[in-house]
Amino acid sequence: MTAVDGRPDTELAVLAAGGDQAAFAELMTRHRPRLYAVCRRVTTHDQDAQEALQETMIIAWKRLGEFDGRSAVGTWLYRVATNAAIDEVRRRKRAPEPAEAVPEPTPARGADGGVVARLDVDRALAQLPPQYRAVVVLRELCDLSYTEIAELRDIPVQTVKSQLSRGRQALVELLSDHPAARTA
Repeated sequence: MTAVDGRPDTELAVLAAGGDQAAFAELMTRHRPRLYAVCRRVTTHDQDAQEALQETMIIAWKRLGEFDGRSAVGTWLYRVATNAAIDEVRRRKRAPEPAEAVPEPTPARGADGGVVARLDVDRALAQLPPQYRAVVVLRELCDLSYTEIAELRDIPVQTVKSQLSRGRQALVELLSDHPAARTA
C-alpha cells in the first residue's frame, strides 16, 4: 500500500523499526480499520477488539524489526492482530454467547434484510471456536489466500483448508435456523 506522499509500507516499516514514530503512526493509520475489523470479528466483542487492537499496535511497535519482508507489511500486521485477538479471547475465557456478542435482530422495516442477515452472520461467527473464526475472517473478510493464512497462523495449508471447511460448515448449520439466511 502506498500513501499520498508516495512512501510504500515497506519503507515505512523500515523507518518505524528504526524508531521513527511518525512512520509507525502512518502505517497504523493505513491499516487500523482492517486490523480492527479482524480483531472485532475474531473476538466478537467491541471492548475485546479494542484491547486486541491496542495489543497489536504494541507488539507491532516492539517487533517491527523482525519483519523480514517475505510477505506484505499488511499481511504481517494481520498475523499480529489475529494472534492478539485469539489471545484476548483465551484471556477472557469467554464462551461466545450470541446475546452478549450481538443484539437480537429486530425486524427490518422496509429494509432488504441485509442488516438482519449481517447480525445473523455476526452471531453465528461468535459461536465458532476462535481458530475457526480467525481462518474464516482472514479468508472471507481479508481475502487472503490459503498460503497467506497458513503463513500468518503458522499452520500447514491443509490445516487452513480443514479449519475453513469446518468453520464454513458450522456457519451454514448455524445460519440455517435463521429466516434471513433462508430467504436471502
